[in-house]
Amino acid sequence: MDWKAFYRRHNGKLVPLLLVGLIVYLWFRPPAWVETVSGEPAPVRFTTLDGAVHALADLRGKVVLVNFWATWCPYCRHEMPAMERFYRDHRQRGFEIVAFSVDEDPGRVAAFMREHGYTFPAAMADVAIQQAFGGVSRLPTSYILDREGRLRHKVHGQVHYGRLRALVEPLL
Repeated sequence: MDWKAFYRRHNGKLVPLLLVGLIVYLWFRPPAWVETVSGEPAPVRFTTLDGAVHALADLRGKVVLVNFWATWCPYCRHEMPAMERFYRDHRQRGFEIVAFSVDEDPGRVAAFMREHGYTFPAAMADVAIQQAFGGVSRLPTSYILDREGRLRHKVHGQVHYGRLRALVEPLL
């Protein structure tokens, strides 16, 4: 095969096709940086959208995904169906999610959760909660806590089912 002739003949179609392919790949598998961390978050209490009051310490004995997100964040919205699937598949094995929204309106967050059928707990992220995790500078950001309540991983960017499986299942 003559590659130069092939390239000349398809050059006008090849570059746009590669760009579209790259955009589709980044949409479904956006880059995320996983960092191994250690330590414990500062003790915090939070109220879920259903009015229940919890403390992070209450979740000891479970592997916990703490997710910071917002209803207006497209990557946050894109990762949530995978989080819900993973939650349903692994909840019986001791997996829990707490999704802390940085939105200002709890009513909007509750409506969003109901509208999309998300069953994992959600709460509002005040400054104290964000500081307990060292501050949250970008969305989405997630933390994985082991059964003893220690921080194990920080994910800067979107989580997906495969990434959750790789990071959470060894801790279950």
